[in-house]
Amino acid sequence: MMIDLVRIELYKIFRKWRTYIGFATIAVIVCIIEIAMLIEGESYLKFLTQNLQNIFVFEGNFLNGYLMSFIVLGALAIHIPFLITLVSGDLLAGEATSGTYRMLITRPITRNQLLTAKLIAATIYTNLMVLFLGVMSLGLGVILFGTGELIVIKDILIIFAKDDILWRFVFAYGIASLSMMVVTSMAFFFSSMVENAIGPIVSTMAVLIVFYILANINIDLLQSLRPYMFTTYMQSWNIIFTTPVEMDELYQAIGVLMFHIILFIGLTYYYFNKKDITS
Repeated sequence: MMIDLVRIELYKIFRKWRTYIGFATIAVIVCIIEIAMLIEGESYLKFLTQNLQNIFVFEGNFLNGYLMSFIVLGALAIHIPFLITLVSGDLLAGEATSGTYRMLITRPITRNQLLTAKLIAATIYTNLMVLFLGVMSLGLGVILFGTGELIVIKDILIIFAKDDILWRFVFAYGIASLSMMVVTSMAFFFSSMVENAIGPIVSTMAVLIVFYILANINIDLLQSLRPYMFTTYMQSWNIIFTTPVEMDELYQAIGVLMFHIILFIGLTYYYFNKKDITS
């Protein structure tokens, strides 16, 4: 029965035009970034390494598909949450808007089964979005620029060998997907509380914006709370591109993200089972 419920929920998601806004937006932005880099990429690479060119001689294809994927992931990972909320914020609120709640729960399924089916469908959609970003950015980047070593400049300059990169992207996109699931679960929770999809979308983005602002205010109290804010770890996929990988930092990021996912999902189940559905 659960498989049929999930299939129905996926059908509901992918029959709506708003579902494809995220995929189309990602495709357009990735194409623009990579075509722009195809034209101006050498200038960008020189700017990136300008302080090092008097010390080192760079030989090899550093302007490659791996660098493109790294740039795109950094540019879009912070903007994808808005695209995700367009769908996840409508999963429950949309039923209230259309007046189909009562019809759904009078079928031989429990409220928990309904929630679980919608949550699985939302998880599939979220992961498809991140997978599409990875395939689009890395695939188009390799086609246009080929492969080579990956140059990453943080506090230090790191050059990853060609055979030491792909596994890092697999894990990086996995962490990015986990961070997006926090947004999905939060929008899902807000969606259970209201009867209009605009509310969950606005509320989710408002929480994200407020957390980002608070984390960047240089006040001791707020800075002490920063390690517990999930927004602190939205870009934690960057940890994978260190050598050696800071495992303690990575485990902390995964732990905080998982905690918030479980928290929002738990609140959704609790609230929805207590909810008085009148329409």
